[in-house]
Amino acid sequence: MQPSRWFLWLALFLFGAGFSARAADVYDPRLRFRIQLDRSLGTNRFSGRLLVLMTNRREPVEVVEPSAAEMQSTWICAREVENLKAGDALELDPDGLAFPQGFSHAPGGNWQIMALLDTAHTLGYSGVGPGACFGPVVRVMDLAPKQGGTVELQLTRQVPANPPLVETATKKLVVRRSELLGAFWGRSVEVRAAVLLPPSYATNSAKRYPTVYQIHAFGLSHAAAWDEANGCCGPAPQELAAKMAAGEWPEMVYVFLDGSCPLGHHAFADSVNNGPWGRALVEEFIPYLEKTFRLEAAPRARLLNGYATGGWSALWLQVTHPDFFGGAWAAAPDAVDFRSWSGLDLTKSPPENFYRKNATRPRWLIRADDRELVTVEDYAKWERVLADYGGQLGSFEAVFSPRGDNGRPLPLFNRDTGGINPVALAAWQRYDIGRFLQANWATLGTRLQGKLHVLMGAKDSIHLEEAAHLLEDTLKGLGGDAAFDFVEGRNHFDLFGEGVAQGMALEMFRATQSPAAAGGR
Repeated sequence: MQPSRWFLWLALFLFGAGFSARAADVYDPRLRFRIQLDRSLGTNRFSGRLLVLMTNRREPVEVVEPSAAEMQSTWICAREVENLKAGDALELDPDGLAFPQGFSHAPGGNWQIMALLDTAHTLGYSGVGPGACFGPVVRVMDLAPKQGGTVELQLTRQVPANPPLVETATKKLVVRRSELLGAFWGRSVEVRAAVLLPPSYATNSAKRYPTVYQIHAFGLSHAAAWDEANGCCGPAPQELAAKMAAGEWPEMVYVFLDGSCPLGHHAFADSVNNGPWGRALVEEFIPYLEKTFRLEAAPRARLLNGYATGGWSALWLQVTHPDFFGGAWAAAPDAVDFRSWSGLDLTKSPPENFYRKNATRPRWLIRADDRELVTVEDYAKWERVLADYGGQLGSFEAVFSPRGDNGRPLPLFNRDTGGINPVALAAWQRYDIGRFLQANWATLGTRLQGKLHVLMGAKDSIHLEEAAHLLEDTLKGLGGDAAFDFVEGRNHFDLFGEGVAQGMALEMFRATQSPAAAGGR
């Protein structure tokens, strides 16, 4: 899961304007919103997910943010729309698809309300993306949702396109068409990455370098390599380059892979819904990189490093391609043993309820220290309103689930009741890393010697350390030598304290220099 998705798109709305909203004089038995696309939006047609966001916070806000941190104070309703043009207006029933409830259940009072049209369906993954239309936050005084009425909102502005990713002497953008993914989808599909070259690359033309394949968390992409503030998996790329230049960091090539896709994060796993991303990476993209750049084309010199969903991806690639990579360093990985999928045992038969431990005890998903903040049920229902696809839970289903009769990933669980679909659940077992290792240890044990490394906060914010402990116990029982480090006082979002990332980099570099440390290859 992405550590900062709660706040990703706040800055995109800092150019809002002031408009007014009014409650219509004509009585309506239920509250309605009438949303108009301003003619200034031009002549294009607009489709996507139309949302209304409403908060009763007292202080004025410049954006009503769909934040998991403020889930209970922000009401959201949504619907899919198609082929709208500037000047069009349509009504949105806030008692349809809504969170936390239909808006007619909202308390009366003063509300701040905003309309948003997510044209690229990026909201569930990375926040508001280019092309999205939005309107100003308006204040409605003494709104009485239970008495009905119509509130008028406007969409007046459009998020501009992202600036191009600018290459430098040491940072290169690589975009390569995949034949494997193209055959799966029946259209052109590209694999993307940012390649960060060490300082001596330009001056030492005879030298080949070990490579760290970096896999980002949910919500990001390879473009994070251009983000000076990005440090979720250690230092920001700019800091990393500076440390290599200063001799404080071993010189390696860092490849920032792109795990994003329309259905979320494909996790570089071969999937019936996303396609053969693991094979595309190993059989096509990495060989291309090794021909294009001076990379050591040896297993011991190919290392995997990832954070959160990227951490799970790193481990999955290592255990499914044990002879191709020289080691995986996974930080705060998503559930690596499905006996605890953020506290839920997905191996039980009959299945447990996804939302509740029993009639009175909900399952908690997100916590801060010892305080539970967000239940699994609230998160799932919030995400269902926020995005039709591409959200965190839907992303897991796209990777792990079979394809449903409607051509989309089969949901693991009923979003209304929490009941688990046994057909989907059976398919998920294939991606249980603990189960996979147990079933294949006879052939994998020696090939994974010295290659598995897991770093976790002792109390992960999403309960992920529970699965890591289970995997550690499994591997100890199998006689494995995997390294697990549970850092006291750290959680999912502050794992990389002073020196942690540098220590990990030194460990990875030593593995590339010692064949014995990388399983003898």
